[in-house]
Amino acid sequence: ASSSLARRCHHRSTAMLDVPFLPFCAFLGTLGLLCVAMVGTWCQHWRGGFSLDGSSRTFNWHPVLMVTGLVVLYGAAALVYRIPNTWSGPKLPWKVLHGSLALGAFVLTVLGLVAVFHFHNSQGTPNMYSLHSWMGLATVLLFSCQWVAGFGAFLLPWAPAWLRALYKPIHVFFGSAILMLSVASCASGINEKLFFSLKNGTMAYKLLPAEAVFANTLGLLILIFGVLVVAALARPSWKRPDSNSPDSRQVQDGLGG
Repeated sequence: ASSSLARRCHHRSTAMLDVPFLPFCAFLGTLGLLCVAMVGTWCQHWRGGFSLDGSSRTFNWHPVLMVTGLVVLYGAAALVYRIPNTWSGPKLPWKVLHGSLALGAFVLTVLGLVAVFHFHNSQGTPNMYSLHSWMGLATVLLFSCQWVAGFGAFLLPWAPAWLRALYKPIHVFFGSAILMLSVASCASGINEKLFFSLKNGTMAYKLLPAEAVFANTLGLLILIFGVLVVAALARPSWKRPDSNSPDSRQVQDGLGG
């Protein structure tokens, strides 16, 4: 009786945690847009806005482009294959969408790197000396390798099936790993910028002025976004079924496939 009660309680708790995918995506999309809006507001309101003249306003492009590309757009690309409509019919359009979103994220990321290097070189500041810069560059290099390998394995028509099957779990693992590295890089970058910028007696970081509260909140929201994306990728019921599995056939029947 106790085991039966435990099973019923487990079933109820699982049902309570069962969130439909599309509303979850709507919430996640809103959270991602909020992160982009907040990083833009931070740089515009407290850091002086944007420019291409090599000043600190040039640097401000760096956090905006990195959060937009390396976190939000990359997270959207990672979730493409969790959309139920991708579970039947041709995969090529979804592959193209996945690769295009990832490519867009990569382009924004490269522009973000250009902005920070341009700022450092204009100001005579050394490049690549902080843990944040090492972590960020390592993330971008992994991202580059991930995109090239994914393009070669999944989009080029002559890639053999055995190679795709061998590389797929590696691609999935590094997709989640790169996203979490991106989140860690953004969080460390926000913290580093606050330490560098909030120094005087009236605005010291340790006094927690309004800018620090705002930027710390931004860092937490970025972290929540990344964790939710990884949680969605790991959720078994949201994974695309194998083409020859019973679950896949049931999905195709239900969708008229």
